[in-house]
Amino acid sequence: MSDDIHTLRRILRDCRTIAIVGLSADWHRPSNFVGKYLQQHGYRIVPVNPRYERILGERSYARLQDIPHPVDMVDVFRRTEDVLPFAQGAVALGAKCLWQQIGVVNREADALARAAGLDTVMDRCVKIEHARLFGGLHWAGVNTRVISARRPL
Repeated sequence: MSDDIHTLRRILRDCRTIAIVGLSADWHRPSNFVGKYLQQHGYRIVPVNPRYERILGERSYARLQDIPHPVDMVDVFRRTEDVLPFAQGAVALGAKCLWQQIGVVNREADALARAAGLDTVMDRCVKIEHARLFGGLHWAGVNTRVISARRPL
């Protein structure tokens, strides 16, 4: 699992197209907050949810296998027991990273993705980590645990 600051920063810098599995069209759902935040910060999001045709202005796909273009990261907003097929899909897509959101920890999916050469992150939020490492968290009172007088590389 990749959870040191330098690795997380590299992943978030290099993975610019993110398939969000379980992205909801409902504005009040955490997955929607994350998708909107990522769009506002220059990422291309690819919704993966069979219930919707479009989410946040992007075409939604029923399955990872239906995505016709390269994806850098697969971000999973699903229950822990549902993650393994998405890890297999991430490997088949040629993704660089499998990211399991806060509360999602599937070690079998993690091992499968790592064995295929993907970076993996578990039990963390892409939005929170991006804000923490690239300056999006500020006086609102969130402790980023990153204190430095230098700009990130």
